[in-house]
Amino acid sequence: MKKLINKVDNIVDEMLNGMVDAYPQYVKRLEGFEVLVRAKGASEKVALVSGGGSGHEPSHGGYVGRGMLDGAVAGEVFTSPTPDQVFEAIKAVNGGKGVLLVIKNYTGDVMNFEMAADMAEDEGIKVEKVIVADDVAVENSTWTTGRRGIAGTVFVHKIAGAAAEAGLNLEEVKRVAEKVIANVRSMGMAVNACTVPAAGKVSFELQDDEIEIGIGIHGEPGTHREKISDVNNIADKLLEKIFAEGIYKSGDEVAVMVNGMGGTPLMELFVANKHVKEVLDGKGIKIAKTLVGNYMTSLDMEGFSITLLKLDDELKKFLNAPADTPAFVQF
Repeated sequence: MKKLINKVDNIVDEMLNGMVDAYPQYVKRLEGFEVLVRAKGASEKVALVSGGGSGHEPSHGGYVGRGMLDGAVAGEVFTSPTPDQVFEAIKAVNGGKGVLLVIKNYTGDVMNFEMAADMAEDEGIKVEKVIVADDVAVENSTWTTGRRGIAGTVFVHKIAGAAAEAGLNLEEVKRVAEKVIANVRSMGMAVNACTVPAAGKVSFELQDDEIEIGIGIHGEPGTHREKISDVNNIADKLLEKIFAEGIYKSGDEVAVMVNGMGGTPLMELFVANKHVKEVLDGKGIKIAKTLVGNYMTSLDMEGFSITLLKLDDELKKFLNAPADTPAFVQF
């Protein structure tokens, strides 16, 4: 295993401190906890908290800032943060208007975030929860009951965060978040698996001429393995599964995300995006916004995912609203 690290046990701690060192204008760390919050502290609006296992950077700490998250909780690599960590984040960001938890649909995340919500409500903090399950690859997995939450979560951060920044109350921010969740779908693939530092080996083996279709973001293998082909053909297979959902049709307006899994060159992501646009153009679906890059990664996995979000006027307004975070800046 080749990794640019010091000690395996210190990775998350050193990463969080390094983020604070790089972006002190955006984030600060809660002392004694794996939690990043806005540098300026809590404000009098609905607050958003998200998080999960580390290894998905820039998710989730990279989205703490104006127009997106108020707090992000980091578990160990691919491991859910504990309820007490989430509880501390809720307390730190609460400005009196309540807190919305954005949870990716993984069993540990759901359980621990819900426990934290109960703890906060016992102290009089109003908490609501939404669960993102945008991955169309599988209905259930060893990690989940129901579909997994993957890159589409970033659209929830952005749009619900903008709604909160605009002054909507907690119930309305939750409604907006749930509208995003209802209209966002994703699917991914891998050319090569990732290496979890504590394991010291790749999470699954691929031959030189093989790819994995339908992967998750924790190094999980996908739905099936096949021979590698050109990226247009691969993108078609991911899009075919997304379109099979039946929620995207001619005349719709969508946001597109071509998300790198951590080890894929931007050159290749842009090539994939070119074909995604060609397919959507051919179906009469208008693209209102495109994001290409590393938004929700899986350590050093080589591959990409495609996410489509169907927009209406409300979602489009909040998607295009200003944001200022370490990993997402929009004016």
